[in-house]
Amino acid sequence: MDALLIAVAGLWGAATGLLLPRAAYRFAVEPEEPWRDACPAGHALTGPARGWLGQARCAACAVAAVPSLPGGAASRPPAPGRPGGYAPAVAAPVATVLACVALAAATGVRPEAAVWLLLTPVAVLLAAVDRRVHRLPDVLTLPLAGAAALLLGGAALLPEHGGAWTSALSGGAALGGFYYLLHRINPDGMGFGDVKLALALGVALGWYGWGVLFAGGFAGFLFGALYGTGLMLMRRAGRGTGISFGPFMIAGALVGLLFGGLAA
Repeated sequence: MDALLIAVAGLWGAATGLLLPRAAYRFAVEPEEPWRDACPAGHALTGPARGWLGQARCAACAVAAVPSLPGGAASRPPAPGRPGGYAPAVAAPVATVLACVALAAATGVRPEAAVWLLLTPVAVLLAAVDRRVHRLPDVLTLPLAGAAALLLGGAALLPEHGGAWTSALSGGAALGGFYYLLHRINPDGMGFGDVKLALALGVALGWYGWGVLFAGGFAGFLFGALYGTGLMLMRRAGRGTGISFGPFMIAGALVGLLFGGLAA
């Protein structure tokens, strides 16, 4: 059963991960700007869900960039990453697959495994957007927190679950409150989007208890500190250089959930 769950998790991660590059491209704008609805060349993004679902490659750009062969036939359109590609199309899907497989293997056939698989694509999408524009959109962070609380509430009603819903809600309040305090102390160093993301991550980590909450939260700060130190050692950043902290928060939460799933 565990092997089947891992296989299903991998397929789910691949299916959802392939949809993330376009969504990340559309969300990766400054706060004052509307979500993107066209490729960099101005061609409208079409497809299911009003263009939110689809490849991270513009067919019109790809066709325009491919020279015609003798006789008027067009050569084969280029692969993503070549003419027509407008967003990285590998990192997000790979990260989604790896995270889903790891969470399924660590959690096993417990109700919360389905919750982690449902939330993972949104978390990867947030990490991708934050990495590009240092922004965590409310339209993603707030629903993620609400979904985490509601889904874990449902998981708590099923047999064989490995956590507690009350501690999940307490964890969200605790981690969100801690990040809010950091934001109040240094708004330039800790954005309010990080505070909203902390609510969701705190709910997930708190499901397994305070030890996992602390471990996952600490891991996020550790990853961010190591990354910042590495940039300074390579002389690519200074002490005042801002970095996207969301990806490190999410990576830390993943580590915490893996430990929590294995220990439950």
